Amino acid sequence: QVQLVESGGGLVQAGGSLRLSCAASGSTFIISIMGWYRQAPGKQRELVALIGSGGTTNYADSVKGRFIISRDNAKNSVYLQMNNPKPEDTAVYYCNAVSDSLEYVYWGQGTQVTVSS
Repeated sequence: QVQLVESGGGLVQAGGSLRLSCAASGSTFIISIMGWYRQAPGKQRELVALIGSGGTTNYADSVKGRFIISRDNAKNSVYLQMNNPKPEDTAVYYCNAVSDSLEYVYWGQGTQVTVSS
């Protein structure tokens, strides 16, 4: 089992910056891909960014050039640097981890990010 705990959410002004963190514990050795998803009220959960164990990244078009995902394998942590956030980025952000076999998917409890205009 893997447990994920997010931190760093809150209220930020549009054009500012915010950094989300997610720490994994438990059987972290099985984790391959880590990432961030978000869900706005009335909308489906959507991908924000992914990062592989080797550092390969993938971003949603809506955040490319503004958000940066990074990972510290020694600390079993993944981060999301949110630069120039927009009001439409307001959502609950969830940390995600996938096992190397792709068989197991883990989620954090979510952290609220609110971007004011």
